[in-house]
Amino acid sequence: MSTPAASENKVADTVENALATPEKEQPYAALGLKPDEYEQIKVILGRRPTSGELAMYSVMWSEHCSYKSSKIYLRRFGDKVSEEMKSRLMVGMGQNAGVVDVGEGWAVTFKVESHNHPSYIEPFQGAATGVGGIVRDIISMGARPVAVMDQLRFGAIDHPDTARVVHGVVSGISAYANCLGLPNIGGETVFDAVYQGNPLVNALAVGVMRHEDIKLANATGAGNQVVLFGARTGGDGIGGASILASDTFADGGPTKRPAVQVGDPFAEKVLIECCLELYKDELVEAIQDLGAAGISCATSELAANGGSGMRVDLEKVLLRDPTLTPEEILMSESQERMMAIVAPEKLDAFLAVTSKWDVETSVLGEVTGDGRLQIFWHGEQIVDVDPSTVAVDGPVYERPVAYPAWIDALQLDSAAALPRSADPETLKEQFLQLLGSPNLADTSWVTNQYDYYVMGNTALSFPDDAGMIRVDEESGLGFAIATDCNGRYCQLDPYAGAQLALAEAYRNVAVTGAIPTAVTDCLNFGSPENPEVMWQFGRAVDGLADACLELGVPVTGGNVSFYNQTGDTPIFPTPVVGVLGIIDDVARRIPSGWQDAGENIYLLGVTATELSGSQWAGTVHGHLGGRPPAVDLAAERRLAELIQAASQQELVSSAHDLSAGGLAQALAEAVMRFGVGARVWLREIMERDGVDAATALFSESTGRVIVSVPREEDVKFRGLCEGRGYPVLRIGVTDPAADGDEPALEIQDVFTLTVPELRTVSHGTLPAAFGPVIAEPVA
Repeated sequence: MSTPAASENKVADTVENALATPEKEQPYAALGLKPDEYEQIKVILGRRPTSGELAMYSVMWSEHCSYKSSKIYLRRFGDKVSEEMKSRLMVGMGQNAGVVDVGEGWAVTFKVESHNHPSYIEPFQGAATGVGGIVRDIISMGARPVAVMDQLRFGAIDHPDTARVVHGVVSGISAYANCLGLPNIGGETVFDAVYQGNPLVNALAVGVMRHEDIKLANATGAGNQVVLFGARTGGDGIGGASILASDTFADGGPTKRPAVQVGDPFAEKVLIECCLELYKDELVEAIQDLGAAGISCATSELAANGGSGMRVDLEKVLLRDPTLTPEEILMSESQERMMAIVAPEKLDAFLAVTSKWDVETSVLGEVTGDGRLQIFWHGEQIVDVDPSTVAVDGPVYERPVAYPAWIDALQLDSAAALPRSADPETLKEQFLQLLGSPNLADTSWVTNQYDYYVMGNTALSFPDDAGMIRVDEESGLGFAIATDCNGRYCQLDPYAGAQLALAEAYRNVAVTGAIPTAVTDCLNFGSPENPEVMWQFGRAVDGLADACLELGVPVTGGNVSFYNQTGDTPIFPTPVVGVLGIIDDVARRIPSGWQDAGENIYLLGVTATELSGSQWAGTVHGHLGGRPPAVDLAAERRLAELIQAASQQELVSSAHDLSAGGLAQALAEAVMRFGVGARVWLREIMERDGVDAATALFSESTGRVIVSVPREEDVKFRGLCEGRGYPVLRIGVTDPAADGDEPALEIQDVFTLTVPELRTVSHGTLPAAFGPVIAEPVA
């Protein structure tokens, strides 16, 4: 165990001093507290808070930590739960991450969180520490982290500031995750001017453990030791939760740089291995990562969750900067730190493990039975609070809600009125325009900076519809994860938009052959002080809660990120939804593109004239209006069960969902995936569904998937679809290239484009904006 850095015995604002100086003015506003919140703290304590207590309440009562504007809405997830949803749920909302039983004694924990504001101010460190923080949430559940994903939204691709943010964020994510040795197996990259001054950087991590290894953040057992271990505490990230994440940006641009944390992935990698050995040797009673709000959060949450008390000597915290005040130590969000509760008889063994891994450790105090959190600084008491008032019973706001004055006119402006051409040359031009548009173009510029295959358990990754990881080498048991959200849909209708996000992620998991099982979410919205934003938020939560109930998948946990706006202009509502699915053998996974010629291509589902909010409307016509596509959750569930049955019987060789860009984009991606061409006809779609060629190509109707079926399985596959009553139509065949010809996508009577032509258009957009793609190493 290391000794604390020598620090002067600074004059601290003690509890005794707070009682003696009730009139002292305190900088509560600068710490993000409202006047009435400050008065409420004084009522709780029966006196003014000390400076240390003020620091703790300010970070723990922040929007980012306390969910004070969203709590009344988030309860709806708990209210709308069926027995089916509970069947595999081992740990739900309220802990560091949710845990799901995936079978064979294995459990998976997963969660997505935001690091939006730091990633605008300091893109590299903001994104890197976002990865580090979510990975520590996974470690703190007792699991080994096995994969990460990211959901990124940037401003317009041609805006002068976008390149700064993109380069920093992508390199920050890749540097941190690659150094940890974690594969990045999927995500999203979206460009839209609405995110210009407020990019979204959401990070997801997933871990694996045995059922008996689950750890909870509950400090119990009087006399158990409170131990801080990992990196030293520094001055970075002070006020990150209370000031940076819980406020909007002014129009002036990036500021508040000191509130961004600085990460060290190599320290975190050692911390992971150290924690896993501590768990294996059963040396930890409870554990909490130090993320937002740092020591303030870890001490108050551990004590509150355990219904106990805690005494801590703050001067024992190991410091990188010996000039830090007690308040700064409490608020610092320095990375790569964990807090453990350790039984006294196991302390020597605990310290032996941390010493072996060269992880600095300090024993700060002990768990008490008096229900108080008491913190001392060189023998003087600077905090004496009921930890529940800090960590649990913060303010709960019922913010004013107002139906947006602009939304009726927006919804009446349907894309159905936009001109739709039947001219083959025009359709070809529009197809290529979409294929090369920033949100549909190839994302290798981003994903080639990530390692997908490290650890050797990746079964699917970019550019497939979902990532998939093998959990057990012997049985082949695995899980798939996909994340999705279409902010354009959510702007048109936040209730339907949230359901569409869930439906797409659910479908993306299903097309891999996995069974969708559980949900995590990251709800990104504007200021909660804007009544129209709160209407959007409430509708999105209702939409997601209702859809989860109908699909039978529980929300296991997640994150709310408010204040995503620049000046008075909020972002589009962006409720990112992650769905986890279970597959009993990853050897039966289904890729998103066909690999063999001579197979039949089938379209599952029905196409309607649903172009409002579509990529076609936005890219070709610069239009956003109308209502988003209708979502039929019962049909989505039947479709998932159909694909799962086809996977079990090995009837399909590929499956790809239809979403942004419609059938046209799905066909292009399926052809480019392995370079095998296809001949496709639209006539039967147009006749059966009563749509024109443009709609057949570009509609974003839901509940649709294209699959390729080997000829010898054709009769069985059609019988499966008919037996389950799901609409199916043969729309083409996978096509071998003639001698000397390039493989191509031929839409009969419309256009033919070779695979090289498709790739040139799709692969050129991001490199033109940001520079060359990092080439994959040649064996």
